[in-house]
Amino acid sequence: MTDKPFTSLHRTGRPLLLPTAWDHASASAFAEQGFPAIGTTSLGVAAAAGLPDGTSATRVETLRLALTLGSEPYLLSVDAEDGYSEDPAAVGEFARELAAVGAVGINLEDRMGSAALHAAKIAAVKSAVPDLFVNARTDTYWLGDGDRAQTTARLDSYRRAGADGAFVPGLTDPGEIAALVKSLDVPLNILYSPGGPTVPHLADLGVRRVSLGSLPYRRALGAALEAVAEIRAGRTPRGATPTYQEVDALSRRETAHGAT
Repeated sequence: MTDKPFTSLHRTGRPLLLPTAWDHASASAFAEQGFPAIGTTSLGVAAAAGLPDGTSATRVETLRLALTLGSEPYLLSVDAEDGYSEDPAAVGEFARELAAVGAVGINLEDRMGSAALHAAKIAAVKSAVPDLFVNARTDTYWLGDGDRAQTTARLDSYRRAGADGAFVPGLTDPGEIAALVKSLDVPLNILYSPGGPTVPHLADLGVRRVSLGSLPYRRALGAALEAVAEIRAGRTPRGATPTYQEVDALSRRETAHGAT
């Protein structure tokens, strides 16, 4: 059977570098740079809504963003935190809603809770939407102490439940990354870290997907703060600044990417 387009991006050519958007304009800007697939950042979604990240509080906002982005001419993968429920059936239903508006991938995090429950959520998603690419995230390095055996055991459980990819944020040691790649039979996703390996180095280690997480959103916010500080100090802000017209065009669903 031929791989789906999003799956193929994890298996052929260079590793999939997945920029992460928080609104229509940011997603359109990334697409205009030639990225074939766009992810979402749960922090950006939560921050825009005035809600805390990682607390299952943004189900509605996440679905609304997916509805906005899902019909655009790029592949969309959605960060759905833990699925916004402890009920696997409810997580499967949410995945069905995402797929219905055009998402081709979903990221589900275990938050170091029950591995059995997380596996059940993955199985429910694959039962509800078999073609949806499930990127199973374990937080053993993000929230835990980085135990390789525990990481491998969790990811093996998620793979047996039907996960299509494995995501281990917080893992930056090249030797540990290479060892994990060898132990997996699904593509490994690593969260880019400015202090960690470069994308070419991650490619050499066998990583097949590199996510940017909340970094683009945080950099955008940092640039805004720097601009305000420069103006307050009587200086002209530096750095790239899209024009009003450019941003307005990126924000219009009916005109983005040449649509009519």
